[in-house]
Amino acid sequence: MVTTLTVNGEQKSFDAPPDMPLLWVLRDILGLTGTKFGCGIAQCGACTVHVDGKPVRSCVLPLSAVRDRSITTVEGVGATPAGAKVQKAWLDLEVVQCGYCQSGQIMSAAALLAVTPSPDDADIDAAMAGNICRCGTYVRIRAAIKQAASGRQS
Repeated sequence: MVTTLTVNGEQKSFDAPPDMPLLWVLRDILGLTGTKFGCGIAQCGACTVHVDGKPVRSCVLPLSAVRDRSITTVEGVGATPAGAKVQKAWLDLEVVQCGYCQSGQIMSAAALLAVTPSPDDADIDAAMAGNICRCGTYVRIRAAIKQAASGRQS
């Protein structure tokens, strides 16, 4: 079945079954490999993308649920004001260790700052819950979110 999606501001047409998870459409059909497979049950956050600006787990989201909706991946989030600030802070503070979870972390952080430009610790905790980092970079992640929110540069 031919489907057209808006991904990172561009129309993409392809053939895929309606029950295929969005993650596999992005990675295997569209070649956008920044979004990662982690657990496959929406618990780790590695597959987080934005659908209409809201963070969602793409590993369990069927293609049929995202028709006529705007999808943003880590490859496109830097074009948004919040995404650009988050990506810059991530680089400035050298948040990444192994990096596997970081696309999901960035997507969750960018979604938070888009709706809560000055988050407190409780806001950060709530927005980042379920984004697992096996390297334990949580302290740097929190610092980067606070730096992105403040607009300061390191």
